[in-house]
Amino acid sequence: MQEPRRHKLSKSRVDHSQKAYNGIRRMLYRKELVPGQKISGRFLSERLDMSLTPVIQALKFMEFQGFVRHEPKRGYYMTSCSLAELEEIYELRELLEPSLIPATVSRLTEEGKKRLQFALEAHRSAHRETYLPERLFKNVEFHLALASLSEKWTQIRVLRNTFNLLLLKYGGNQGSVESMRSMDQDHQEVFDYVVSGDVSRAEEVLAEHIQNMKSQVLQRFRQIMED
Repeated sequence: MQEPRRHKLSKSRVDHSQKAYNGIRRMLYRKELVPGQKISGRFLSERLDMSLTPVIQALKFMEFQGFVRHEPKRGYYMTSCSLAELEEIYELRELLEPSLIPATVSRLTEEGKKRLQFALEAHRSAHRETYLPERLFKNVEFHLALASLSEKWTQIRVLRNTFNLLLLKYGGNQGSVESMRSMDQDHQEVFDYVVSGDVSRAEEVLAEHIQNMKSQVLQRFRQIMED
């Protein structure tokens, strides 16, 4: 039976909107769009080589995610960075990530252990001289792998969006070699406690790990704002 034309058109619109969304994300990652900047829909349309409609749809979705704001009769702007938002991002992580540990431990399978081990080793093996983007993404992948094993999908989506803001808007965590070593150790301890079934210690180490990163990131952000 032939697929209804209406359904094909709807799917095509979704595909084009997703393409526009991914293109704008790449521009954010490359710092071609920066916080506070006014966004021209037509410029993005030309830059991404697509019509204006999917670009506007992508911008509306990014407004929902917190990357963009819309001002009537003035257009779209990238939202500005703020200490309050950055602090709130880490407060959300502090609440959400440790709370998923009991479900992660209770649902852990051999396949889940392998996935978590792979994410752990991928972060450890990333370039260590500076906190490069590869290592930032590997750090996020470890945390999301840990969370995804809980199978709490709504909360995982919230956490994924939180990491998107942290990485694409704030540039992640720019840390020293020493902080990287500490992060590796924290990840290893969380992994060991999860695999051994020690929920309370896994929660404790993960919460302390996020608190330490929060302290470092907020301190650096304050210094940047003062400079």
